[in-house]
Amino acid sequence: MLIEFKVKNYRSIKEQQTLSMVKSNAKELEDTNTFTTTEKKKPIKLLSSATIYGPNASGKSNLLKAMKTMQRLVLDSDSKIKRGTKLPITPFLLDNGTKDEPTEFEIIFVSKEVRYQYGFILNTEKILEEWLYAFPEGPAQTWFEREYNQDEEKTDWYFGSKFNGNKKIWSESTRKNALFLSTATQLNSEQLKPVYDWFNETFHVLESTARLDPSFTYELYEQEEYKDLINKFLNVADLDIEELKITEEEFDPSKLSEDIPDVLRNKIVEDFKDKKLLDVASVHKNIQGEDIYFDFDEESDGTRKFLAFLGPWIDTLENGNVLVVDELHDNFHPLMVRFLIELFHSKETNKKHAQLIFTSHETSVMSQEIFRRDQIWFCEKKNKATELFSLVEFKPRKGVTDIEKSYFSGRYGALPYFKSIERAMGVQYVEEK
Repeated sequence: MLIEFKVKNYRSIKEQQTLSMVKSNAKELEDTNTFTTTEKKKPIKLLSSATIYGPNASGKSNLLKAMKTMQRLVLDSDSKIKRGTKLPITPFLLDNGTKDEPTEFEIIFVSKEVRYQYGFILNTEKILEEWLYAFPEGPAQTWFEREYNQDEEKTDWYFGSKFNGNKKIWSESTRKNALFLSTATQLNSEQLKPVYDWFNETFHVLESTARLDPSFTYELYEQEEYKDLINKFLNVADLDIEELKITEEEFDPSKLSEDIPDVLRNKIVEDFKDKKLLDVASVHKNIQGEDIYFDFDEESDGTRKFLAFLGPWIDTLENGNVLVVDELHDNFHPLMVRFLIELFHSKETNKKHAQLIFTSHETSVMSQEIFRRDQIWFCEKKNKATELFSLVEFKPRKGVTDIEKSYFSGRYGALPYFKSIERAMGVQYVEEK
């Protein structure tokens, strides 16, 4: 369960920006769009979803990239990032005062019924600060803190009394460009595993949906319990597909084009010699009620993307994960977008309190019938930097304000500005005499 995410000095983001999934005091759609955390002490109310609007280049995608970057650093800094490797962050470059300053990430979440607050500050060379606080009994427990001492060129460490394990070995094994969380987990810290596992198993960020691989959906489809569920989704979405027919076949090198160079042909043969290839067909009914098989590649982009989405979507709902999606509207009809969103707002389909966060240009779902006011966020550029803000700041009237109409009227900002063609091209007109 995600509670809050903060980022500072990353790409188009200059000042600290905060995305909060904490429910406001508003009562609308409380029974469907909110839930209570599973913490043993001091549970709080969270939102099941949040949507972010704004013009192109406003920084919506950079906010999601920041989430993805934080996740990858947690998962890769000890294993895939080697000594001396540059860390994959880019600060805000349009201000001389920030381009040499560090980047900051912090996230608050619930894993295994315990709330955690974890963050770090870094530049491309090293981790400058890192901290983890846990709340298993209500009050905060400091588990660890580290800070790079510039004068002595070493890292200072502090470990709280509630943090157990081989702290000396773990800290000495942590490189300057690696996270302690990653290193200690790889060295078998049982206490840190719920934190690491949340990033690895629960937090899923899809930066791009254009090339989403449907293979995970196919894997689920071959399991009977998920096959029935996926067929129901296909039926509810009104795609005119009865079911899928998935078969495996051996790789046949003779089917490769004769125009492929020998070097490439040999590599393809080597890569696929021990692999099974999937042949996927969609089953339709003709007017006479007979089964007609279509190669799935012949289906529309929207249909193929919907199927690719179903695997991650079902996995998220079944396991109570957090799914972050950039440009959910891409290739989807507005009613399809609404259908996907409402799966997260239904107590029947979202029994484990999964959360959805997405960016979109699809304003038809910007409705008080679908979203609470605290679920709608906006991004825009101010002084060349991204600013993130909530609809709640504008205090729209419950059930009265037409949010979509107000947005397009410019009431909330976060709209693209277009110059006239003549002005943009520098065209000047001379009045005829």
